[in-house]
Amino acid sequence: MLAIHFGGGNIGRGFIGEVLNKNGFEIAFVDVNKEIIDALNDKHEYTIELAQEGTPQIKVNNVYGINNGTHPKEVVASFEKAELITTAIGPKILPYIAPLIAKGIQKRKAAQSTQPIDVVACENMIGGSTFLKEEVLKHLEKEDMDYVEQYIGFPDAAVDRIVPLQSHEDKLFVSVEGYKEWVIDESKLKNTDLHLKGVHYAPNLEPFIERKLFTVNTGHATTAYVGKFEGYKTIDEALKDDKVKEQVENVLAETGALMVEKWQFNAEDHKAYITKILSRFVNPYISDDITRVARTPIRKLGYDERFIRPIREANERGLETTYLVKTVAKALLYRDSNDEESQQLEKLLQNKSVEEVIREVTQLKDETVIDRIAKEYKQLAQ
Repeated sequence: MLAIHFGGGNIGRGFIGEVLNKNGFEIAFVDVNKEIIDALNDKHEYTIELAQEGTPQIKVNNVYGINNGTHPKEVVASFEKAELITTAIGPKILPYIAPLIAKGIQKRKAAQSTQPIDVVACENMIGGSTFLKEEVLKHLEKEDMDYVEQYIGFPDAAVDRIVPLQSHEDKLFVSVEGYKEWVIDESKLKNTDLHLKGVHYAPNLEPFIERKLFTVNTGHATTAYVGKFEGYKTIDEALKDDKVKEQVENVLAETGALMVEKWQFNAEDHKAYITKILSRFVNPYISDDITRVARTPIRKLGYDERFIRPIREANERGLETTYLVKTVAKALLYRDSNDEESQQLEKLLQNKSVEEVIREVTQLKDETVIDRIAKEYKQLAQ
């Protein structure tokens, strides 16, 4: 069995690659990083180290690489015999791989393949596969649509594993936390015969995606922005400060109240889930840089992202959002000379009023919420 995986980075190798390998797949990693692709083609295996007691290691073999920058035709050709397509490249890069996926689908159609196949975007976003499908369809002809509808699935997925920024002499070696969760929306599967071991299939993915996004991602980003504001450099270091920890807990209490009311999660179970997540953030075997977690603040302040969506939906239900608003203000203050979006945010705030920037970045229409964020920002900026 062949799986094509777009993204040869740490998450692709350290999470998706491990699961696919355990399910007996040969994996074609597709990336433009020449060093990674050359190393995959030289070694055909790599090592994952779990950041936990004993630091156990896992070998992932039967892998190779294709550079989609220099060998796009090889990527397209591999679609003919592939049985699964996955991605872990970042939401912003999905549109750039859509033309290749479209050509791969056309290749299968031309070969008259009637074997259903699924394209699963394993990204930190709601509806990643659905978004990718929309991008792919832009590059297909009208006569391809029936084939896609019949044989090509784009089931959404939720993925959760902390993979910190790292640098090793061995370019393929990757350190990851022991915990991992991968949930796939089974209602959108086309290849219903393929169920990956180690993956949870859910009839309705949305509660799982939102629980993960508004607990793990919101909590992680809150720790980063509040931690940076307080002068810390790593996530675990920041959470040792009671002031930081208290704000993170308060934010997760607010998103938790929303999850319980919206999806009827058991309140005590969700509280235990939050406790579990916070324990992962302070894993002594992982030192995760705040710059990694806080990067791309404009994207993270998006209308449907980890702060603004819970604020909107909690407000609709009359729920508390005080600490979410405080965190958004700190995100607006986040600065990193190596992060393009952080620099862009700084320029916006220099040239426009904070209220204008909030409207532009968050797409919020509720002037009361905009005013609350702006007031908090101005107080902090002083």
